[in-house]
Amino acid sequence: MAKWNGLTDAELELLTVLWERGPSTVREVYEALPEERRRGYTTVLKLFQLMHQKGLVTRDEESRAHVYAAATAAERHKQSIVRDLVDRLFGGSTKAMVLNALGPDPKPEELAEIESLLSRMEEKP
Repeated sequence: MAKWNGLTDAELELLTVLWERGPSTVREVYEALPEERRRGYTTVLKLFQLMHQKGLVTRDEESRAHVYAAATAAERHKQSIVRDLVDRLFGGSTKAMVLNALGPDPKPEELAEIESLLSRMEEKP
């Protein structure tokens, strides 16, 4: 089981559902998982309980069915994972990561889009 910046694949999968759907019950998250990767309901419940202990999710206990929500925004996790990847795999070089991601034959339309994004980033104060 891989870990991404302290998150297991299973935890990341459940957080992704919460980021897409917003606060949800265990049943709602369970049913949102793709059937081919669906674990047992009690496994999903146990994962949420462990994630709550770790501070990865919050839990609203007001109703009978507890409602879980991601404790932090998706973008914050993505940025943290990318920073960790750049540091660990590319020696801190964002350039090396980007060149590696583009591969030997990047599509012209992708390059144009990247150039446009870079231009917009340079314009920001």
